[in-house]
Amino acid sequence: MDQRGFYQPEDGWVGDVIPWQEDGVFHLFYLHETRRTPKEGMPWHRITTENLVDFAEQGEAIASAGHDADDFNIYTGSIVQGGDGVHHAFYTGQNPDRRGADGLPLQLVMHATSHDGMATWQRHPEHTFGATAGYETADWRDPFVFRDEERGVWRMLITARHVDGPTRRRGVVAQCISHDLVTWEPVAPFWDPRRGVAHECPEVFQWGDWWYLVASEFSDSFTTRYRMSRSVDGPWIVPEHDTLDGRAFYAAKSAARGDRRLFFGWIASREGSIDDGAWQWAGTLSVIEAEQRSDGTLAFHPAGELRETFGTGAAALPANTVLSAPDGYTSALTDADAPDSFRLTAVFDIDEGTRECGVLLRASADGDRGYSLRLEPQRDRLVLDRWPRRSTGTEQWQISGDVPYVIELERPVHLPAGRHELEVIVDGDLCVATVDDAVVLSTRLYDHRTGRVGAFAGDGSVTLESFTLHERADRSIRAAESATASAVLS
Repeated sequence: MDQRGFYQPEDGWVGDVIPWQEDGVFHLFYLHETRRTPKEGMPWHRITTENLVDFAEQGEAIASAGHDADDFNIYTGSIVQGGDGVHHAFYTGQNPDRRGADGLPLQLVMHATSHDGMATWQRHPEHTFGATAGYETADWRDPFVFRDEERGVWRMLITARHVDGPTRRRGVVAQCISHDLVTWEPVAPFWDPRRGVAHECPEVFQWGDWWYLVASEFSDSFTTRYRMSRSVDGPWIVPEHDTLDGRAFYAAKSAARGDRRLFFGWIASREGSIDDGAWQWAGTLSVIEAEQRSDGTLAFHPAGELRETFGTGAAALPANTVLSAPDGYTSALTDADAPDSFRLTAVFDIDEGTRECGVLLRASADGDRGYSLRLEPQRDRLVLDRWPRRSTGTEQWQISGDVPYVIELERPVHLPAGRHELEVIVDGDLCVATVDDAVVLSTRLYDHRTGRVGAFAGDGSVTLESFTLHERADRSIRAAESATASAVLS
């Protein structure tokens, strides 16, 4: 696939990513999902990147061990390097034909090592262990191992569930410790909030004076959250805005390079490739970067390398356009359709009391059909909406106000009167929107594949200080090369 800044294999989808950074190179192991039936076993694949834009396929890293093995499916885990330079992979082994004491498919923590720079891996089935006392045997996964230098031990965080308590609030991050990366001793839970079905893909890292705990909440919200603390042992603080992204960006785990912290997750696909389709597990790799504020809280935005794949841009609407509708709605659109891939930056100066403003994407000439990213100052949120709001069904249902906007795709963001920037990166059916370089909303755009871009305001007034459309820089280069070649041939 012709991708820059995103990644999806030709023969499948990207599931949970296990990032490891070494010598400036990001090694991104991921769960390779083909969605074939019958199931053929889940392997780890690996891609590498130095620039966060171009990804080199390294092929299968750890294969399914086969239908008769505990690790028929190899699920999420982590990579560490021991003092002897050996790389260790800790991962989840699962076989749907193996049942735990609770009668559900058994999950196990398993171990493999590499002595050749992660090119090949040797399994160590003798190191396998399952849920310890007090935890369900069916939920014992996503081992994350890190070194606690102060105590001189390795610590392992594990997605687990208590055996008792309300069914959907048993989620816990269990913990084991080791001195040799072989034998693991259970200790008190690392984090026990008694909320959520499970806290998947946990990780912990230190950044300056702060420690951060990140986990993907498998519950009614299905999103990746973070907590912060002055100590690796807590107590953990809940920041006001504790999510990395919205519903469509999941299982994000991070790696650092220098003073940067990058999160690697997947933007989920939808069943049937339509906007009404159910969210599916796995999708397309996407990278967002965290910035640490002075109070320790995190802001999120696309990596600068992705932004740089687009050109300097040109004004698509006149600067300082005033959109005013004190009791109504008004919009301004471009004269032509936007390209399939683009970056749009819109700077709004929002008047006090304005109810809504934002950008239109892939809109019809009159702006009535397409997508909108709506800033709502009175509710302090960003919302993705579309019209019509239903992909299938009768025209009556398509235009009915009874069908709400996509309530899973809204993000909290402070929107006081004044200047705000809304950035949108669209690449095929992928969309990543960012408000004020701090709040990200990722999603898919399926039903409308072409159309114009524009800006709008409702029940108030805004000044559109700038509205700039950036096309893919490599697209312009290829077009120039093609024109030169045609001139030579003629």
